[in-house]
Amino acid sequence: MSASATLRKTPLNDLHRRLGAKMVDFGGWDMPVEYLGLIAEHMAVRTGVGLFDVSHMGDIQFRGPGSLEAVQHISMNDAARLQAGQAQYSAMLYPGGTFVDDIIVHKFSDNDYLFVINAGTREKDYNWVRSQARSFDCHVSDYSDYYTQLAIQGPRAQETLQKLTTADLSKIKVYWFTWGTVCGLPNTLIARTGYTGEDGFEIYVPSDPATSERVWKEVIEAGREFSILPCGLGARNTLRLEAALSLYGHEISESINVFEAGLDRFCRLDKGPFVGSEALHKVRAVGGPERKLAGLEVIERGIARDGYRVFDLSGNPIGAVTSGSPAPFLKKNIALAYVPRAFAESGTEVAVEIRGNPVKAKVVPIPFYRRPKKASPAASI
Repeated sequence: MSASATLRKTPLNDLHRRLGAKMVDFGGWDMPVEYLGLIAEHMAVRTGVGLFDVSHMGDIQFRGPGSLEAVQHISMNDAARLQAGQAQYSAMLYPGGTFVDDIIVHKFSDNDYLFVINAGTREKDYNWVRSQARSFDCHVSDYSDYYTQLAIQGPRAQETLQKLTTADLSKIKVYWFTWGTVCGLPNTLIARTGYTGEDGFEIYVPSDPATSERVWKEVIEAGREFSILPCGLGARNTLRLEAALSLYGHEISESINVFEAGLDRFCRLDKGPFVGSEALHKVRAVGGPERKLAGLEVIERGIARDGYRVFDLSGNPIGAVTSGSPAPFLKKNIALAYVPRAFAESGTEVAVEIRGNPVKAKVVPIPFYRRPKKASPAASI
């Protein structure tokens, strides 16, 4: 039996292998890390359009009159602000104010909400949600395996997907969604969301392999004039790093709190009590966290990789890199790292230990990359 036989597979697994994708174990899933090459895939998303299989992500639905109350108790953002058809970035927290997982909350209706959760934490997240929702009048369901989730990302994503749907995509604002016919499939969820720092859409289609492969191929054909590429997790990681988007197990975890991660802008402590809010009030009351997530640009030769130690210029250890790699679009070596607040100011010089040697880096504002503004729907997070 091959090692991959014990891994979970998306409905598109056979297609990825036929396309010659390099496959890796990602959180217990057999997933494509790259097809034609990470840099080419990264640049396709920044300049044109790329297609990702993100079916390993999880989907938890709340239904019933107590759904909003349960969502408000479990998540840190204020779901009461959502209109039907709107989504928001949020997170589920432990009582200590640290992360169970980051999520996207979608409001289908007053009594119907959907959490999109991370792949490697599916079972943990679902068990946590069930345990926390027990006292509310709602039904919690795990629909993760019912859908193939495809992400069409990049400045030509709208033009690509518009060929395949009856929905007017120009009317969907960022972090909003609708239902429409896609590739002949009625009532398909179409969300203007993604994890690349670019404009784009995520669609949810039935998870049988035949349908999943047909839709994949039709998206590729629709994007051919824009030089669309299939994209793997390698490019997804470098794209999200350029945009300084957090990854569970790296920038967020059960040992990192919301203020440290710099995600307090999505945390609505004023909405009333929720799991983790009491601890976060205490952190704020003492003046905030002792360490902060900082963006680093390596200014000497070297690549700061995940886990590498960070030092001050006197050689004292002050932190560690959570994510680091070359940035293909920016053509720089960048990293995210937790450092004491005193070292998190932009312009501060530090050193990263690379292969036993201190290599200079400087703290820079994050995100490293922001997509160019154009006349498109405004963000509403």
